[in-house]
Amino acid sequence: MIITLDFKSETPVYVQLRNAVVVAIGRGDLKDGEKLPTIRQLAQELGINAMTVNKAFAIMKKEGFITIDRRHGAMVTKPEGGNTEYREKLEQELTLVISEASLKGVGRKEFLDTCSGIFAMLAEGQRPVAE
Repeated sequence: MIITLDFKSETPVYVQLRNAVVVAIGRGDLKDGEKLPTIRQLAQELGINAMTVNKAFAIMKKEGFITIDRRHGAMVTKPEGGNTEYREKLEQELTLVISEASLKGVGRKEFLDTCSGIFAMLAEGQRPVAE
């Protein structure tokens, strides 16, 4: 699993890690049931503290993207359909993104075309332009 982190970014490392794993699941790079590296292995590979990886794993577990078993480690679990709580979170995040896009001059059609393109790339297992 190839994950790149930007240590100069304002986004916390554990959030970057969580986002990279979720995108890899969405793109199909990580399959349902696939075993993830151990917390220690991933921390060593990325050059970060194990507690940072643990925090990212805990968030992904809560969100339903992975399951964690003491004997078998962490495995990918593709969550089924969005529940009400997730849909509310999605609406809030999209409201912010759409507001920013609109303020930066991105029109409705351009925004929707961009979204459609990203959905298509993920369906084909390609990497979106910006993660």
